[in-house]
Amino acid sequence: MKGDDVIVFLHIQKTGGTTFGRHLVQNVRLEVPCDCRPGQKKCTCYRPNRRETWLFSRFSTGWSCGLHADWTELTNCVPAPWHWPAGISGKFYYITLLRDPVSRYLSEWRHVQRGATSKTSLHMCDGRTPTPEELPPCYEGTDWSGCTLQEFMDCPYNLANNRQVRMLADLSLVGCYNLSFIPEGKRAQLLLESAKKNLRGMAFFGLTEFQRKTQYLFERTFNLKFIRPFMQYNSTRAGGVEVDEDTIRRIEELNDLDMQLYDYAKDLFQQRDAKVLSNEVATREERKQPLVFAGLA
Repeated sequence: MKGDDVIVFLHIQKTGGTTFGRHLVQNVRLEVPCDCRPGQKKCTCYRPNRRETWLFSRFSTGWSCGLHADWTELTNCVPAPWHWPAGISGKFYYITLLRDPVSRYLSEWRHVQRGATSKTSLHMCDGRTPTPEELPPCYEGTDWSGCTLQEFMDCPYNLANNRQVRMLADLSLVGCYNLSFIPEGKRAQLLLESAKKNLRGMAFFGLTEFQRKTQYLFERTFNLKFIRPFMQYNSTRAGGVEVDEDTIRRIEELNDLDMQLYDYAKDLFQQRDAKVLSNEVATREERKQPLVFAGLA
């Protein structure tokens, strides 16, 4: 990473982003590897001969734009001059990971059930955070530990619902968290289309269910190599949850926008993968061609 460009990792909860984030700081073959010291939460990822970071992520810059900052927050916060004392002349390349919505939802429920909260998330949009009326809590007390899956699904304000669409969309288009800004159906349509557009505009995105292809696509996109191969772990916490068909259907309904986005993402991912593979084959074929000198062939 010698130029001035910066990779910005948009980390959506329970998509395998923590593992991927660690890959970025510990597993990329670089001229100057990230400096990760025991006991420290952040690594220093400088360019060669310059005290400038090439990576904006949890494990390099920390949650500089808020805990699990979304597209709306990152695109307004990342370019801010206080992040770049020496100035920034390159591009910001946004990347993210997506996951099968049912698995992701179950994983988030288990995470919350164990006592995790997102209370420190800012949800900043159009220069302000949501009011308590716009974003009521799903529980009273310090956390929601011990909540049943039924309770988790029954909260109409649960940000786990359609989380991937919401975190990838430009929330300014729909009045942020003000649900009375436009009709519900129109809001859903705008959010989905915005999330698709922003996903298309990303330099790279991976799919949790396709670890090796995700690694391959990242390496070819940024001309970087990982030291160790990605592992496909299917025995995750969500995988260990036994749920009946009716419950799965309910989760799919609650995450209808995410289901549509994920179908779209899978198709786009396969297209990008096929294009990269095709380019690689073409490059190899060109290398096999005999050299033809002008006027001598």
